[in-house]
Amino acid sequence: MEITEKAPAKLNLFLDTPFNHPDGLPEWNMIMTSVDLADYVKIESIPGRTGIKVRTNTGFLPNDSRNLAYQAARVLQEKYQIRARVNIEIRKHIPVAAGLGGGSSDAAAVLRGLNQLWDLKLNNEELAKIGLTIDSDVPFCVYGHTAHVLGKGEKVIPLKKLPPMWVVIAKPKLSVSTPHIISKIEHQTLQHSNIKLMLDAIEHEDYDSICRYMGNVLEQVTGKEHPEVLKIKDKIKQFGADAAQMSGTGPTVFGICSKSTRAKHIVNSLKGFCHEVYLVRIL
Repeated sequence: MEITEKAPAKLNLFLDTPFNHPDGLPEWNMIMTSVDLADYVKIESIPGRTGIKVRTNTGFLPNDSRNLAYQAARVLQEKYQIRARVNIEIRKHIPVAAGLGGGSSDAAAVLRGLNQLWDLKLNNEELAKIGLTIDSDVPFCVYGHTAHVLGKGEKVIPLKKLPPMWVVIAKPKLSVSTPHIISKIEHQTLQHSNIKLMLDAIEHEDYDSICRYMGNVLEQVTGKEHPEVLKIKDKIKQFGADAAQMSGTGPTVFGICSKSTRAKHIVNSLKGFCHEVYLVRIL
């Protein structure tokens, strides 16, 4: 038995972290959405055998227990005592270590796929709870819709569909370690924004206000170590985006536009400055 799941990239339209929990993990206050840049994850289950095997079309990902898709298969195997070999083949299109949640989305795809193959009958809330044990972005990726995400990532509150927009994604030729950036956060020095303004803008489908109230406090942290991220953000705005910011812990920066012609102009203008550039739509 096998199934193929689409694993979309995520963007942080808003990201704040007001404090750390006693275990050292950040409290998140985020608005996340998914875009049509995606990996494709083929999952095969062979009953009566054991083991997990992961293959990818890139040499940048580990194929062992460090891979989040591998971890997703293992946690379901162990939790529900499933005796079956799991083969996972990941066709990567989302850049690695980019702040786009590729690994988490792959893991969510494995959870969804095995839930069907093994007839576990788990709902999204149950899958998200399991996903949190793998990575803080997995619960959102289980749902895959625009949402307000709180806590350590486990509270996923669906939001209204966003107004039509084009998204330009720019990934510089560098990688950023999420644990490293998180370790550098000094909450008392961060310049926090008001997420309520952004939530109101989405509720009223107000594109201009969405552009005005986007924000990511971790730009202050990543930008200090990698100034190139802020330079690309400035270029995207200079070339005509209505708004631009870093996604997650970076280094990827995205810009949004209401018109496809302007978005295509930005893509063409960026190609001389950035390693990877994509033009996508929000799902």
